[in-house]
Amino acid sequence: MALIVQKYGGTSMGSTERIRNVAKRVAKWRNAGHQVVVVPSAMAGETNRLLGLAREISAAPDGRELDMIAATGEQASSGLLAIALQEEGVPARSYTGWQVGVKTDSSYTKARIRSIDAQRIRDCLDAGRVVIVTGFQGIDDEGHVTTLGRGGSDTSAVAIATAVKADECLIFTDVDGVYTTDPRVVPSARRLNVLAFEEMLEMASLGSKVLQIRAVEFAGKYRMPLRVLSSLTPPDIPIEQEMRSGTLITFEEDVQMESAVVSGIAFTRDEGKIMLLGVPDKPGVASIILGKVADANIDVDMIVQNQSVDGTTDFSFTVHRNDFQKVQDLMRNGVVEEIGARELVADEDVAKVSIVGIGMRSHAGVASRMFKTLADENINIQMISTSEIKTSVVIKDKYMELAVRALHKAFDLETEPVSS
Repeated sequence: MALIVQKYGGTSMGSTERIRNVAKRVAKWRNAGHQVVVVPSAMAGETNRLLGLAREISAAPDGRELDMIAATGEQASSGLLAIALQEEGVPARSYTGWQVGVKTDSSYTKARIRSIDAQRIRDCLDAGRVVIVTGFQGIDDEGHVTTLGRGGSDTSAVAIATAVKADECLIFTDVDGVYTTDPRVVPSARRLNVLAFEEMLEMASLGSKVLQIRAVEFAGKYRMPLRVLSSLTPPDIPIEQEMRSGTLITFEEDVQMESAVVSGIAFTRDEGKIMLLGVPDKPGVASIILGKVADANIDVDMIVQNQSVDGTTDFSFTVHRNDFQKVQDLMRNGVVEEIGARELVADEDVAKVSIVGIGMRSHAGVASRMFKTLADENINIQMISTSEIKTSVVIKDKYMELAVRALHKAFDLETEPVSS
């Protein structure tokens, strides 16, 4: 039988009733002969509550202490799940990340996993128990508790699955898989049966909230198959039926047979556009602009530099909305003057819409079809970014939903692809 890691999100663990349902689902897998490791999130809203208490006391609380506080949410849900499993007659034991050797760096509130000593987990599994490991957290070289940042339980689950050499990592959440786009925008959006790691990584980075980006990166790097499933289905449905539901995220060679040209449409309103107008067109200017942003530990997304006219050019880039004001301040406090730009223009009224699909590698004309579709809807494109399997555009925010619906229809995403 298989060794399976199951991760349950905060909604899945949101009440004692839901925790009992999780226990019933886990018991089903264990009673079928599988070894099971479970990685639960804190109960829905608990991490926000805990961090909110800290911020009632201090406007800028210490990162180490925030991690101490936030880590308790997962500890509580893990202990509760162990008790629920014991009530189901299933031997279970819960551990914190540090108890099973999840070692991280010391970047409090956003730590990265360095290594996992899987021996304690293996010993507990061999003793016939279900092992429950707190998600989202670990310990640094100094023995301090660390957390991996919001959504870090996904990354914990994939890392633990890799360490114990699991057959698959199942991510149970409040949706039943990855869709061609958000069904709230396009009601005819279709659940995808299978996606390549690279496609899922692009969709996660472009606005799909189903999986954390770092978790997908980790799974792709270590070739750990992921399956996104709903925890809101009846816990006693047959395992075979459960495995046929949801979305499998796996190796490209397993996806190719039924791959569409475009697999999905991703979008986000979480960006702002910074434009430096009348910038002297000379070597080193881009380095000065983006160097200041990088020094502030801010990620830049899309970048466009226009053709030089009369020795000057316009330089535009986008950043996450959370960093938008900070970047404006950086530019105004020295950069504009240093590079001799004529003007700084900032625009929050933008959205990014992207088409994603590994089939784009082998099909010509996909981008032009996207641009024509938007033109037919009289939607102006402000910026364009491309890769082998993605084309993204920045447009006015008010046209975002129209663009998504039009592109979804243009690429026939309501229809199941025909296997070749």
